[in-house]
Amino acid sequence: MILGIGVDIVHVNRMAHWLERPELMHRFFHPSEIEDALRRGKSSALSLAARFAAKEAFGKALGTGLHGLILKEIRVKNNRYGKPDIELFGRAKKTLEDMGGRTIHLTMTHERDNAVAMVVLEGEKQ
Repeated sequence: MILGIGVDIVHVNRMAHWLERPELMHRFFHPSEIEDALRRGKSSALSLAARFAAKEAFGKALGTGLHGLILKEIRVKNNRYGKPDIELFGRAKKTLEDMGGRTIHLTMTHERDNAVAMVVLEGEKQ
């Protein structure tokens, strides 16, 4: 059963600014997300924008927004084929489990100025 759907868009320039302020990146991103993004060179801001949009979309799919969540506990990663996935830790994981969520579907895209992410949560209603 679908428990929630969320979508978000992030302007890439916002993340380009954050790249100049490491304290912001470390506040909102899991360390491995920062490493992955920085390895992308000129595409770092695009990568971070898509990941931040995914975090926001996840909060919207929960129905709570990001209230009470620690964004570093929502890790956006790619599998070996490049498919994006979300891994949860701490409060974010507990919040999903408490609502009966079991599966997170994520898709992301970006083009020059904007990045978009959509999240669908599946599980059993509690």
